[in-house]
Amino acid sequence: MSYISAIVELMNQDSTQDPTNDFDFLAGSWNIHHRRLKQRHVGSSEWDEFSGISQVRLLLGGVMNVDENIFPSLGWSGATVRIFNRQTQQWSIYWVNSAEGRLQAPVVGRFEDNVGEFFGDDTDQGLPIKVRYRWRRQGTDQAHWDQAFSWDGGETWETNWTMAFNRAAWPGRP
Repeated sequence: MSYISAIVELMNQDSTQDPTNDFDFLAGSWNIHHRRLKQRHVGSSEWDEFSGISQVRLLLGGVMNVDENIFPSLGWSGATVRIFNRQTQQWSIYWVNSAEGRLQAPVVGRFEDNVGEFFGDDTDQGLPIKVRYRWRRQGTDQAHWDQAFSWDGGETWETNWTMAFNRAAWPGRP
């Protein structure tokens, strides 16, 4: 087990006791395989696939974390800000990308065991939608994220983006 894997494993053990540690597993660097649906809301099954990298930092003792996601083949990047509300015991997740420069409406939710679900309202192509992010912790060196939209108030969902995370070495470390 690598040094980084051992640290993340310790952080994951704490996450069952304190929800402010829910996203500690993401700390560090990741190589990501992306699949993004070519067309949404038309029943498409064609996906664009591309690689990316991400660097995640924990802040404020765990109640906040930020990441930068770089998509070299797309020519733009994005950033996520996650904030834990101690009063509601829920996370709010905000996304912005360099192509639009617009902070999107948050999704809000929590983890149960190793799965986190987060929901919000937004628009897509001018239409009101429900948004769902689903995180799956898969040990210390892998994770999975997917995004789905609903045009019918949450009755049905179309997954339109998935990300398979594989831990990368931290700069300057083996």
